[in-house]
Amino acid sequence: QVRLVESGGGLVQTGGSLRLSCVASGLTFSDYYMGWFRQAPGKERELVGHVNLAGDFRGYADLVKGRFTISRDNAKNTLYLEMNRLKPRDTAVYICAASRTSTKDWDYWGQGTQVTVSS
Repeated sequence: QVRLVESGGGLVQTGGSLRLSCVASGLTFSDYYMGWFRQAPGKERELVGHVNLAGDFRGYADLVKGRFTISRDNAKNTLYLEMNRLKPRDTAVYICAASRTSTKDWDYWGQGTQVTVSS
């Protein structure tokens, strides 16, 4: 059974930082592309960014470029999202996802962790 479990969310002021983690189990982590998504109330889920198998290529949504950094530790089966200079618009549930084939089709999803940025 595949599980993706996010943690690290919370309440932070504008301009603050948070580091999210996503621990994977039930799969060979290094065989999966990994991604972070977010969903705000009343809005569609949007891709925040993704990372390739080795962790040496990353892609980001324009809204977070230069502020967020995705990384992975294949030895620990863990995906990270470092978020800096947070804005109220970043408030959302952050969800990690895994894909066996690409960064277009996602096979597994976590439950998410809430990030709230106060103004």
